[in-house]
Amino acid sequence: MNMVDMILKKKEGKALSPEEIRFFARGAADGSVPDYQLAALLMAICWQGMTAEETACLTMEMMHSGSVVDLSAIDGVCVDKHSTGGVGDTTTLVLVPLAAACGAKVAKLSGRGLGHTGGTLDKLESIPGCSISVSQADFIRQVQEIGCAVIGQTQDLCPADKALYALRDVTGTVGSIPLIASSIVSKKLASGAGAIVLDVKTGSGALMQTVEESIELAKAMVEIGAQAGKPILALVTGMDQPLGTHVGNALEVKEAIDILSGRAKGDLLTVSLELGSRMLVACGVAKDVEDGKARMTQALESGAGLKKLREMIEAQGGDGRVCEELAYLPHAAYKISVPALASGYVAKMDTTAIGYCAQGLGAGRREKTDVIDPAVGLVMDVRLGDYIAEGDSLATLYLNKPELAKDAVAKMQQAITITKQQIELPPLIYAAVSQDGVTR
Repeated sequence: MNMVDMILKKKEGKALSPEEIRFFARGAADGSVPDYQLAALLMAICWQGMTAEETACLTMEMMHSGSVVDLSAIDGVCVDKHSTGGVGDTTTLVLVPLAAACGAKVAKLSGRGLGHTGGTLDKLESIPGCSISVSQADFIRQVQEIGCAVIGQTQDLCPADKALYALRDVTGTVGSIPLIASSIVSKKLASGAGAIVLDVKTGSGALMQTVEESIELAKAMVEIGAQAGKPILALVTGMDQPLGTHVGNALEVKEAIDILSGRAKGDLLTVSLELGSRMLVACGVAKDVEDGKARMTQALESGAGLKKLREMIEAQGGDGRVCEELAYLPHAAYKISVPALASGYVAKMDTTAIGYCAQGLGAGRREKTDVIDPAVGLVMDVRLGDYIAEGDSLATLYLNKPELAKDAVAKMQQAITITKQQIELPPLIYAAVSQDGVTR
């Protein structure tokens, strides 16, 4: 195989053969193909795209470039959920224990936050003692015994994707639908789940900021699942404002506990029930989405979901008392309100900017080696469409470095647009995508 020929072929818009895709994926995994050639091919793919067959082939080659988790020892169909990333997107900590309380087996490998989006692993590690590094044997045992586990990905999972993603991040080729779809689905397939539910975000805080692009990405991933023989379905959900009201690791754990204890509701709960009900259908626990929602709601109202979260935390070495007493979570030393500069209606939010504001307080990483402060972040005091008077609080900042407050306040004021006119609220659920098509 000749990489230059493959680069020229894709540059001309031609489809790569399965053998060519296998060659460059394996070369990415073992380092035998130089980065500059991989980067050139990625740019050609970014410009010319890939066919559905090419995308599925790339997915499978990346999946098999490393180890594949075997979950066959777990009774029933293991189900997983993946989000394309957002701000205040704490659905995993709400829906995983609820789904497990309903009888589902949820074996979830999650990631860390980078950029403006938060990572589930960082949220879990804000709970004192909670470990996300669990052996495969213990992972399987935990899912079998209590119905759920959320841990970090192993180092040898999809090494080709790790190499290609690192290059995409520094070569401006992140926003390619075939590359995004194959990256996400390869990791999900390698994680061993028998059914997968995807949450594809759209809006100002999402990777894909238009609904049509988000639906296109969802369709690409569902199609890969069909070709791989794995049932994948997706919801396209809104990210024009933080999904939850809390942004930051311990703060998001707090919000998840507030929801599971019945003290809070809102968009985060709504999306969690939509996704979780489809997980129950996918693994055979519920007969349809409405049945799934009813089961999830019962687990919420009975307290079974909160009990299951405590079981999962304790199984992973964490202090389960946080589920009853939030004082055991890390707390920031300072709280600062962000005053509105004018009276009017909250008309727009730059959700990405809000995520970066939380990152700047220490809740996220600019580089993978950065150390996160689990206590810091922000809590939104307004939602889109709310009326607010000048001087009232748009958000509350939680920080341990008071010198960061002035800049953060200014960024939050700039990220939230206030107008004199009321707005029409954007949808929360835009579409459902399955092998049967798109339902809006």
